[in-house]
Amino acid sequence: MTKLSVNINKVATLRNSRGGNTPNVLQVALDAEKFGAQGITVHPRPDERHIRYQDVFDLKAAISTEFNIEGNCKEKKFVDLVLANKPTQVTLVPDEQGQITSNHGWDTIKNQSYLREMSALFQEAGIRVSIFVDPDPKMVEAAAQTGTDRIELYTEAYATKYLNDPASAIQPYKEAAQLANELGLGLNAGHDLDLNNLHYFHKKIPNLLEVSIGHALIADALYLGLEETIKRYRAQLI
Repeated sequence: MTKLSVNINKVATLRNSRGGNTPNVLQVALDAEKFGAQGITVHPRPDERHIRYQDVFDLKAAISTEFNIEGNCKEKKFVDLVLANKPTQVTLVPDEQGQITSNHGWDTIKNQSYLREMSALFQEAGIRVSIFVDPDPKMVEAAAQTGTDRIELYTEAYATKYLNDPASAIQPYKEAAQLANELGLGLNAGHDLDLNNLHYFHKKIPNLLEVSIGHALIADALYLGLEETIKRYRAQLI
């Protein structure tokens, strides 16, 4: 089964735009679990423009499904936050300061020694590690050398090309997934997956363990409601 982890960053963005606690990020996470989400994902950034560091502590204390914290491990504050909360999984993403959203995977060749060190640090604390990578066989192979438990395939290119040529869009992801399987890496995916392209991706990618979806899912929930939206995304993963 491929698990659906709901990224609630956009809920925090809406809350922060007016101050106060509406919508309530913690309550949305608890409701998402009740409606069928099999995990909750957050991606705190140094400026706390959406998920705040305190949100992470509040969520860790309350949620019952898998907790996935994404972020740039080159930020000491992020590393300290993860170690203090010990989520189920940490996803290492090479974000730059002020970046609006993630837009590339790690160069796992250039950063291999560093990623090996960080993977070991988190694993020693009992945290599963996933490294965000592009669907490039060289990057996948080098990721395996870091000792990471999983990789997360960055799927923006797939989502963009899917509209015109699904078969071409999925091909590099199929090749990357096959290699990951051969190398013993667990496989996650995320970024711009939605109700239009998720089922095809899931059908074509072997042994996909988890998808993390935020922007499209929260946008769909504005029209469909959170419960119905999560139900529809779960249906794409059957």
